[in-house]
Amino acid sequence: MSGNTTTVKSYVKPTLEVAPFCCCIRVLRLPVLKDVDSSNQHALRVAACTIDSEFGLLQNCSESTCFDFDDLIARTIHLLTDRSVAQWVLFRLDGGIDHILVDEAQDTSPKQWRVIELLTQEFTAGAGAQDQPRTLFVVGDKKQSIYSFQGADVAIFDEKRAHFAARFSDAQLPFFPAELQHSFRSSPAILRVVDMVFGQRFPAAMGDDVTHLAFHNTMAGRVDIWPALAPDKSKDAIDPRDVTPKQSQSSESWLLAQDIAQDIKTLLDSAAPIPTKNGIRRVQPRDVLILVQRRSAIFHQIIRACKQANLPIAGADRLRLGGEMAVRDLTALLAFLNTPEDDLSLAAVLRSPLFGLDEAQLFDLAQGRAGYLWESLRASPHHAQTLAILNDLRDQSDFARPYDLLERALTRHDGRLRLIARLGPEAEEGIDVLLGQALAYEQDDVPSLTGFLLWLGEDEFEIKRQVDNASNQIRVMTVHGAKGLEAPIVYLPDTADRQRRDQTDIIALPTGERIWRTAADESPPATAAALAARAQASEDERLRLLYVALTRAQSWLIVAAAGTVSGEQTWHRLIDEGVTRAGATLLPNGRKRHAFGDWPSEAEKLDPAPPKNTFVPPWAQSKAGVMARPDQPFAPSRLQGAKTIAGDDGGDPDALDYGVMVHLLLEHLPQLPPTAWADFAARHGAQTALIEAQALLQAPHLVDIFAQGLAEVPLTAPSAKGVMQGVIDRLIVTEAGVLAVDFKTNRTIPSRPDLVPEGLLAQMGAYLIALEQIYPNRPIDMAILWTKTASLMRLNPDMMRQAFHRSAIS
Repeated sequence: MSGNTTTVKSYVKPTLEVAPFCCCIRVLRLPVLKDVDSSNQHALRVAACTIDSEFGLLQNCSESTCFDFDDLIARTIHLLTDRSVAQWVLFRLDGGIDHILVDEAQDTSPKQWRVIELLTQEFTAGAGAQDQPRTLFVVGDKKQSIYSFQGADVAIFDEKRAHFAARFSDAQLPFFPAELQHSFRSSPAILRVVDMVFGQRFPAAMGDDVTHLAFHNTMAGRVDIWPALAPDKSKDAIDPRDVTPKQSQSSESWLLAQDIAQDIKTLLDSAAPIPTKNGIRRVQPRDVLILVQRRSAIFHQIIRACKQANLPIAGADRLRLGGEMAVRDLTALLAFLNTPEDDLSLAAVLRSPLFGLDEAQLFDLAQGRAGYLWESLRASPHHAQTLAILNDLRDQSDFARPYDLLERALTRHDGRLRLIARLGPEAEEGIDVLLGQALAYEQDDVPSLTGFLLWLGEDEFEIKRQVDNASNQIRVMTVHGAKGLEAPIVYLPDTADRQRRDQTDIIALPTGERIWRTAADESPPATAAALAARAQASEDERLRLLYVALTRAQSWLIVAAAGTVSGEQTWHRLIDEGVTRAGATLLPNGRKRHAFGDWPSEAEKLDPAPPKNTFVPPWAQSKAGVMARPDQPFAPSRLQGAKTIAGDDGGDPDALDYGVMVHLLLEHLPQLPPTAWADFAARHGAQTALIEAQALLQAPHLVDIFAQGLAEVPLTAPSAKGVMQGVIDRLIVTEAGVLAVDFKTNRTIPSRPDLVPEGLLAQMGAYLIALEQIYPNRPIDMAILWTKTASLMRLNPDMMRQAFHRSAIS
């Protein structure tokens, strides 16, 4: 249940539990999602709701309900064990299941096994088991069980194997256990070292003796082990008065990171050959995989060293957004822009690489100030450039999106260059992810600065990035993240002693009781035994983690360490012993190597790969022509012709703004009580138009127009001039007919309909032609409401049609 792949992968010596195979019409696949992040929570919530709704059990499922994967498993178990519906649900499911595949069974938790048991209970029950033979296929490798933190229990694997063997035996059905010792991934050199590291030494942890057969039994391979870099105990004492941040350039982990970066650079620059399953070729960045036990200092230092060496590296496979210094500086900047009184955020921004004030300068600004730090900065004569940048960003913060503010600070004000110059090239990853999150936020919410900061603060964002071989970049990740992956060259730099601390406060006893953890020397025997069992299980899993790490390599495994390697089960020590047993030679640089086969000479010059004869269609080799633009809709207001009577200054900007305000009030005030009109006008800056709008709304002969109908009605219809797209100010549709009214705020009013300006007649004619198509069986009346005089003027249909046909689109 830990995967959803129907093929047997190239795992080393997995155990196959095979029930009788049959031709299956329907297959039920039971996936387990590992490392469920926030982006999957909605999908899980919908899936849980779907399970219930499928059987009519949906009760309270809403967007505010959040299910993680454990919740989904628990709800499924409840559904399959609820006495009121379980038998009916299982009956429905039983008719649709012919085959169940459980992949990665070594990482299947007890609760997940419970679901499998419930779904398969009819496979071996009664006559149906003989009449309708069905299949249970389980594949797993106990040596690769490394997900105990997700509930996986390797001991359950053997227990369930015995359970299902008994069930199939009782039902007189065949049960076939099988083992696959071949590795389809690694060279015999790597497999030989793995056998020497484990062999018969750790049967409890590995589940059995460790032996392998290489499918690619002629592929050359290497296992190199570098001497561990011991801690430097002769470092100069740190001056406690020196508060200047420093990057340690002499720590053993940083020196190892530089060695690895230089080693990779040499391989790439020299175009070194590498044997692979598909033959010999030049080393590419995608061929290198660097694995660590955890994302500790060396993880980030390797990324930093590779970037300093200008190597194409993908960066961290997981990025905790809140832990990036560049992101914290930019977030502090946004917090200050949102709340200038936030002294702490402003102080952080001033000390950041964005502005670069030192401690003394910040102290001079902050010490003895009478008000906020921002006021002190504005009053200071020494920080004109800093003040100019902050003032520019503050001027934009009221209406610019968070993304725009970030880009303005990073690009216009050189924030990106300053952050990278101070924090290193790896800072660029966090910056780009923050920009991506700002864009993602805008897709679901109104892009306000306050909302974005609250959204960032709600969760600890951890971005999981998938890097495939197509990107041709060096990959750095944890062993857990590399499960199922492989690479021709694998570096293991994190193999020194490691102190593991059990952070669990509640201990489960063998009886099922749970108790608070106590100090080891104060624990009663039962608690001490439980703690010892937990510690042993942890050590066993670390051995299996080492096994997974070693078997990721295809051709070349390179092992290094920074720190002490004195522990008996320290990875570096175990691998060193295994390489020695396998047969190692000492290299001139003090490193050990176990090799197999004829490794291609470093001096060999491989011919570049010939270009593939890829067929390129003719259309892809010629320049694309200019596509004809489809006809665009026209607005009736764009029809040519005078819109005002001679002497009326209709083009005055103030007159246009006034017309917009009148239209706004006539659209919204009819839905509000008269007592709220003044407040609405004030909030929208339309006080100057309120008197005229009030007169229209209170005119007795216009009451019916504003009491019924629709306001600001969009209208689209074909016409002889193309598609017309406009908005009618007021549309009243009744069984008796249709009345369309357009508001005009002209200051000079025509005395008769035949004196209406040509452009207004053409505009009303366009509306008339559209309405006649929409309401073909009703009479259409068109009228202009002159807002200055509150007069409603009905227009002649023929005059409007003729004016429309005479007009042209401007």
